[in-house]
Amino acid sequence: QVQLVESGGGLVQPGGSLRLSCAASGSIFSFSAMGWYRQAPGKQRELVATITNGGTTNYADSVKGRFTISRGNAKNTVYLQMDGLKPEDTAVYYCNAGFGSALTSGYPNWGQGTQVTVSS
Repeated sequence: QVQLVESGGGLVQPGGSLRLSCAASGSIFSFSAMGWYRQAPGKQRELVATITNGGTTNYADSVKGRFTISRGNAKNTVYLQMDGLKPEDTAVYYCNAGFGSALTSGYPNWGQGTQVTVSS
């Protein structure tokens, strides 16, 4: 009953930037944190960044220092500012909700995601 819609992906050159957005609806406030995952072709999804309702952020080592997660004023949106993009960042990016820094017991359904392609 929670709906998550991602947007903002696209094609960008290495070193470029993108800002991803996630719009949430439904019983999103049952969860204490939101975050971004990504899934590259042929690979399992991985957790990229999370932010709790209290504002605590966590990042995968591969993106730390380059990506910044934030939440909108209404707490029903979450953003991922991606700077210094690398080809290995190419993936479909998804947002989701859960508890704590690992999004434990999170919402089990995936949205459509948004494609990020980093290529020269």
